[in-house]
Order: sequence, then structure tokens, then C-alpha cells
Amino acid sequence: MDVVVVGSGVIGLTAAVRLQERGLRVVVVTADGLLSTVSAVAAAVWYPVGVESGERVAAWSAATYAELARQARAGVPGVVLRDTWMPALRRQPDEAPWWGAGVPDLHRLQPAELAPAYTDGWRFTAPTVEMPRYLPWLLGRFLDAGGEVVHRRLDTLRQARAWAPVVVNAGGLGARQLCGDEALRPVRGQLVLVRNPGLRASLRIQDEPAGYTYVHPRSTDVVLGGTFEADVWDLGGDRATAEAILARCAAHVPELRGAEIIGCPVGLRPDRRGGVRLEAEEGADGLRIVHDYGHGGAGVTLSWGCADAVAELVGAVPAG
Repeated sequence: MDVVVVGSGVIGLTAAVRLQERGLRVVVVTADGLLSTVSAVAAAVWYPVGVESGERVAAWSAATYAELARQARAGVPGVVLRDTWMPALRRQPDEAPWWGAGVPDLHRLQPAELAPAYTDGWRFTAPTVEMPRYLPWLLGRFLDAGGEVVHRRLDTLRQARAWAPVVVNAGGLGARQLCGDEALRPVRGQLVLVRNPGLRASLRIQDEPAGYTYVHPRSTDVVLGGTFEADVWDLGGDRATAEAILARCAAHVPELRGAEIIGCPVGLRPDRRGGVRLEAEEGADGLRIVHDYGHGGAGVTLSWGCADAVAELVGAVPAG
């Protein structure tokens, strides 16, 4: 093989696909099953949450927006463009959000569009992704193009040299051990799933005092959230937290009152102090490494833009 990608979440699989499109032979090495990654339980709505702002992140976000919008129009399983409302309880800055340049129809909510509880806000179309449908499609695309998947737990990146001279480190939280990055930490996120009572538009409230609040409809259910608990490794769902999430979402979306909770998924976001690590280096034994991890709560939002950057870095690093 030419390149080995470590990790089978959305960051790893999108990178693997982009590398194949460059004509490279790629193998994915993963310790997890496809639906056992944090990507599988993500709300997976385009929005750069839980990640640093800046020009490179804005560029990755915009590139991913464009790719997911194209996929939605092409009928890729699980990808839908949804009307998204982001009202605010307090007045927002006059300038557009730092990520706004990548969103074609972003506009400020007018007074007539605001319910009495809100004073400001934004509205735009956002790609949303049902990961239980999308990840199998993404894996199938990789395999159909000649890719291979090896289920193996690695202790160090050096072990990846057994498959290829270039490795893409997309191990998520696993990168903490694989390359000794102590800046990487979990941010626990608990979601709530309820049956969809007919909602079509997404809602997110950034400044809700009771906690970050979002309502994201899918084909048969609605994802409600959420929590951001730094340095917490617990994957168990908490019923009291779930009921609190439902209550604050229902306060903004009355159709959710009395909804039955059908799931309380929990995931550990790979947050990194200092931001996403996306850079190339030369490792031991001639191994060339491209790091691509630390995306926090924005893995889906940055996935294709980061995959493009990975492909450029791999192309710039000669194989040993």
C-alpha cells in the first residue's frame, strides 16, 4: 500500500477516499467497528462547534459545506439540507459569524421572524447527516475503489509501517496514546433521541442559560442536545441529564412536550488544546506521518476540508 490511515471515523474515512482519488493505494487500520466510533453517535449537523475559530478552520468548514451540499443534491444516503434557525436571547455582534462566508444563504433574522423570547439571530441552510446511513455509504465507497480495512489495535504509530511508508493519523482520542499528545482530551457529549413529531427545521440556541441547546430532526427521530463535559471519560447515559435536555428543548419547541425518550447516546469528542492538529512530520524508521485529529465537536463539519488538506500534505511528502 501507499498510505495507511489509522482510524475509521468520519475523519479517517474521508481522508482515505480523498487519497484514493489521488491514485494512491490505501488501507484503513482501525481498532473499532464502523458504528463503534464517536462519529456513529454524532448529531452530525454542519456547524463548527467545539473547535477554534480562524482562517484555516473557516476554510475547512466551507469546503465541507460545499461537498456535503453536493452530496445532498446527489442523493447520498443520510445527507439532507435543512432549514436552520439560530435565534439568540441576547443581541449578537453586528458582523457575520466567522464561519459565515462558507454559507451561501446566511441572513440575520428580522424582528418579524423572532418569537418574543429572542432578540436576534441567524437563519441558514445546513447539511445534516444521519451517520448510521452515511458511514456505511462512505465505507462502501472506499472499498469499491479498492481500499482495504484491517481491524487491529495499534500501540504506536510506528507499527503502521507494516502496511505503508506513509501514515495518516486520524485516530481521534486514540492519538493521545499513539503519538503521546497530552493536549488531547475527551469532551463528553450526551444526546437525547425522541420520535419525530413532524419537525423539519433545525434549531440551535447558543446562549440558553440552562445549557447549549439544539433540536435536529432526522428521517424518523429527532436529536436533542446536549452536554459538553471536558475531561470526562464516562460513556454511560444519565437519565436525569436526558430529561433536563428534553425539558429545555421543549421550552423552545413546544411540539416536543411529552415526547418519549427512545435513546440517550453518549460520545467522547476528541478535543485538543491548541486546536486541530493537521500537519506532516517525519517519524521513526523513515515513516512519514500526517496528523489529522483533535476536531472536537466538529468532525463532520471539517471532514472533507481536512481530507483535502491531508491529500495535499501526503502529495507533498515523498513515499519512502
